[in-house]
Amino acid sequence: MTQLHDMTALEQAAAVRARDVSPVELVDHYLARIEELNESVGAFITVTPERAREQAAVAAQVVVDRVDLAPLHGVPTAIKDLQLTAGIRTTLGSAVYADYVPPVDDHVVTLLRRAGTISLGKTNTPEFGLPCYTEPEVAPPARTPWDLSRSAGGSSGGAAAAVAAGLVPFAQGGDGAGSIRIPASVCGLYGIKVSSGRVSNGPVRGDVTGLAWCGPLARTVRDAAVMLDAMAVPMPGDPHWPAPPASGTFLAAAGQEPGPLRIGRSITPVIDVEVDPECLRAYDATTALLASLGHDVVDVAPPFDAGLKESFITLWSVLAAGVPVGPADEHRLRPLTRVLRERGKATSAPAFTAALSAIQHGTRLAIAATAHCDVVLTPTLAQLPRAVGSFRDDADPWAEFDELAAFTPFTAPYNATGQPAVNVPIQWTDGGLPVGVQLVGRPHDEATLISLSAQLEAAQPWVGRSPLMW
Repeated sequence: MTQLHDMTALEQAAAVRARDVSPVELVDHYLARIEELNESVGAFITVTPERAREQAAVAAQVVVDRVDLAPLHGVPTAIKDLQLTAGIRTTLGSAVYADYVPPVDDHVVTLLRRAGTISLGKTNTPEFGLPCYTEPEVAPPARTPWDLSRSAGGSSGGAAAAVAAGLVPFAQGGDGAGSIRIPASVCGLYGIKVSSGRVSNGPVRGDVTGLAWCGPLARTVRDAAVMLDAMAVPMPGDPHWPAPPASGTFLAAAGQEPGPLRIGRSITPVIDVEVDPECLRAYDATTALLASLGHDVVDVAPPFDAGLKESFITLWSVLAAGVPVGPADEHRLRPLTRVLRERGKATSAPAFTAALSAIQHGTRLAIAATAHCDVVLTPTLAQLPRAVGSFRDDADPWAEFDELAAFTPFTAPYNATGQPAVNVPIQWTDGGLPVGVQLVGRPHDEATLISLSAQLEAAQPWVGRSPLMW
């Protein structure tokens, strides 16, 4: 029998408008699932049942009183615990911030509420969102529902675990080096890393490096597209306002045929690491599917210089150092966080601007090298989902960092270029583990990626696949 969590977010919104289901029923259903399953998957750091039920009751009355409803009226979601939420604790995945309650909402939180969604709480994230696994001191590890011995990835690991386990229909994530695409791949979800500036980082956080941006994690392309429509609203003072899609909305793009595209295949990672045969198999199978759909798939030369890794580490370290932590609390941070902050604090202004210039120069060359392609195809990850606890190396944090880089060599370069990129959950191993592939678009062209992804979803549907706990 179909249950409420079997419905997509858009189906839930339509059911609310038709009065076939109430926001109260949806919220209660998902809160019950969180109560049952969250301890297993480690999706939420903080659950807010009272607030969610209050908002659901108001939303239910609005359905009675009004015809004109927000597009996602009454649909539950969740907010990553790196985003500021007024009156709700925001830990940043760190023991240092375990009791921090911010006075303001991030713009993305306000915009999702304006679109009608009801947040059920804050999803699990690693300390300051720095590593690509989610095992903070303030919460249990986030695990992929497909194999609870394995990590849900990071840094949006809790958001991905929540969606993949059916604890919310979609969730907000953020991506600074792959932090949406990585957990989307290991949890079998569709995730969008947006173009630089597409979603506001305000009102507090700046965009000094241009690496990290909020985006959606969902089971379907259409759900991710409508969530992106809700988030992608220019806010006063934003330094970047990419043009809206020609289709008008990203949801409309999901309903359009992409037409024949030139798709460049790139399998060589930016650093010298071995790519797992299962990741290669998924990449080749997707290549064959794209060709069968009429696209011109061609090999392209590796567009990135491996020397950019050091410049990226410099920017990442400066970002880590920018999180306010008092001297008396530094020792409470994870070893990896501490070494990154130490490097960031030791970076001079000339060294930082040199690294930023090197990244910008290298990425301009990379974009030019693939300008003859509409889309670039790569693996999302170089390895299958990793065991919980297998990355952490407190004795040698830089060795841990190298392990993280070897796991995710295909994602961070496109944070540097600012191009949109998505994980498409179109392949699985024979043993039942999801293996994503990455599609990268032209600058500011999420619409083509969404249209192409919807075509792939129609040709080889994945939404019917679900883990045993579903």
